Amino acid sequence: MLSKVLSSAVIGIDAYILEVEVDISHGLPSFTTVGLAEGAVRESKERVKAAIKNSGYTFPSDRITVNLAPADIKKEGSAFDLPIAVGILGASGLIEESVYTNNYVFIGELALDGLIRPVKGALPIAVEVKKAGFEGIFLPCENAPEVAVVDGLSVCPAKTLSQVVDIMKGLCDPEPVLSVMQDRAPLSCHDPDFRDVRGQENAKRALEIAASGGHNVIMIGPPGSGKTMLAKRLPSILPALTVEESIETSKVFSVMGLMPKNHGLISTRPFRAPHHTISDAGLIGGGQNPRPGEVSMAHNGVLFLDELPEFRRNVIEVLRQPIEDGFVTISRASSKVTYPANFMLVAAMNPCPCGFFGDPKRECVCSVPQIQRYRAKVSGPLMDRIDIQIEVPSVQYRDLSSLKEGESSSQILERVMRAREIQNRRFRDMDIHVNAGLDSYHTRKFCKIDKDSSVLLENAMERFGFSARAHERILKIARTIADLADSGDIQRVHVAEAIGYRSLDRKISL
Repeated sequence: MLSKVLSSAVIGIDAYILEVEVDISHGLPSFTTVGLAEGAVRESKERVKAAIKNSGYTFPSDRITVNLAPADIKKEGSAFDLPIAVGILGASGLIEESVYTNNYVFIGELALDGLIRPVKGALPIAVEVKKAGFEGIFLPCENAPEVAVVDGLSVCPAKTLSQVVDIMKGLCDPEPVLSVMQDRAPLSCHDPDFRDVRGQENAKRALEIAASGGHNVIMIGPPGSGKTMLAKRLPSILPALTVEESIETSKVFSVMGLMPKNHGLISTRPFRAPHHTISDAGLIGGGQNPRPGEVSMAHNGVLFLDELPEFRRNVIEVLRQPIEDGFVTISRASSKVTYPANFMLVAAMNPCPCGFFGDPKRECVCSVPQIQRYRAKVSGPLMDRIDIQIEVPSVQYRDLSSLKEGESSSQILERVMRAREIQNRRFRDMDIHVNAGLDSYHTRKFCKIDKDSSVLLENAMERFGFSARAHERILKIARTIADLADSGDIQRVHVAEAIGYRSLDRKISL
């Protein structure tokens, strides 16, 4: 007898619908799974067999063939346990064909006693189920909160295999799950505030500009100057995630199995700070079975790379493409996967190997060639893609001992939001959201400068040897500074301040 059950799987952060076909025929007892099933899927036969028996049902002692269609796509993971079990029970005659088998998708991992365990990627699967026009989804109870954010989808959470069978037989009703669109989960219980930062007014100003225009930043300063402290507070002055951004971010975390428990969508912008020993696959994504990397985990948020020159050269060089494109494409012999990677890059580094070049209190023991070799660990093409380069000097004692609090994040956020609103009006008919996203054509269109500003920029380019890409970055930063000043035109003072944020392009002098 043949039974068909709908299920779903994830490729990248998007899902697709598949059919689990189960055929039971007379012959020697066997259990065969076909359809390019990977190891965890092939092992499901032992879990399914034990779960069916321990749930009080009879496991058929016949020839069982399970086909996962389409058969030309590799299947991996343990989410097929539940649909395979339901298919076997249907082919055995224990479950009759109903609205559930024709219009509901089943996902879930089975324990040996019949309990249904949570799976990864439930949110993108639910989005695809809704998009494909199916009525609902059976899934583990632990995955219900993240799936409930999909409006108009019938969600049937279940704790055991026997509960799923009872619902399908009409012996009980599925527990209702309310939409939790407003119950978006924070990524952290502590929100660092800029009022904690003593001094460093120039650095805070630069980060405000970066947040307003979505610009990448690198901070150069001696150890203990507060670079990490500043970076960790950047998300507090970024606008809140929109619902669409929350769904995109949550899909990445769902695929990785990192969604906070008992919550809906993620509400706060991610802040990822990988260690400098990370591999290129860990940063950009990949592996034998591709998974999102840190750049995708930082999607719609901040990627912080502390001690940038300590990262291996091949690791940080892979950042060049996602910084420009906002996504990562990982190609394998049998497949190609695309992950979103639209993040703000914030990096920090010392000015020299000893860390005290330019510090008036500590003597630098590095020679010019040593400093040049140290800074050369970060390539010119990558540095060109970082809009704002700022120096973060040591904090003065009078700033540390001052009882006066600095501006709070909420005060800075108000100015950032006003600048973002100006950009939203400017780009309302285009697929551009912030000034950092301007291409060459739109930079010429929206970042026009007067003659005096043009002369100033020309002199700076000749003196410091700025590249064409650095020239474009300066214009974008000047546009953001003008937006913060609520100025329709870019003025000379805005260009001058933008030029000041290219400190690493200047010659080293002892």
